[in-house]
Amino acid sequence: MKLVAFDLDDTLAPSKSALPQPVAQVLRRLLDKTPVCVISGGRFQQFETQLLNHLHASDTQLRQLHLMPTCGTRYLRYRNGDWHTIYAHDLSENTRAQAIQAIEQAARQLGYWHPHPRGPIIEDRGSQITFSALGQQAHLEDKASWDPDGTKRAKLCEVLAQALPQLQVRAGGSTSVDITEKGIDKAFGMNHLVDSTGISREEMLFIGDRLDEGGNDYPVKAAGFPTRQVTSWQDTVEVVTALLNRELFNGEQ
Repeated sequence: MKLVAFDLDDTLAPSKSALPQPVAQVLRRLLDKTPVCVISGGRFQQFETQLLNHLHASDTQLRQLHLMPTCGTRYLRYRNGDWHTIYAHDLSENTRAQAIQAIEQAARQLGYWHPHPRGPIIEDRGSQITFSALGQQAHLEDKASWDPDGTKRAKLCEVLAQALPQLQVRAGGSTSVDITEKGIDKAFGMNHLVDSTGISREEMLFIGDRLDEGGNDYPVKAAGFPTRQVTSWQDTVEVVTALLNRELFNGEQ
């Protein structure tokens, strides 16, 4: 195995929450062994506050880290003490405005528009527009109970896909729907990693919590990358610790 990629929310950390120190510890050990990618729906600022500020990695370890915010629509690498954008597939201002209008109209039509959200319901992330039903800062327990079987997000995706046929619409986290340029998802980001690193997909492992069909990690599985389903950051710690103990990196057995 020559690269390990992770989802962020509910894989490396609870949704919108700081990276737990047990995760930081195993990630630093992993970065000493092999390149690591984190690919998630949040924008880069969320990666900073949620991941980087709590990882406590050295410059050498950070140079091993590939970051892909907003579901792979952006790609950043650490060079000369700072993060540099390799690519960014931003939506046009007009397209973003159309998506925002369509989201609010569909959410109100379906009865999903919360009158008292905790934080923004719609977030313009440049390369991605994200709907968060209860607001960006909603409590984890409220998020978990809003759409446990995914039917609300599926219905909203269906309505938005009809309203925005030129864009990609997919369920994100437990209360969110993400809209990006068509054809750009986590599989797009992973395929770019293959091109940029020269590492084959068979030599990569993707770890995420939404590998079920319809989940925002599923495109990676459908594209043929080796994957591992987890249910929480604690589960991720166990999986990575087992990988480290088995020394399955760069041909080591």
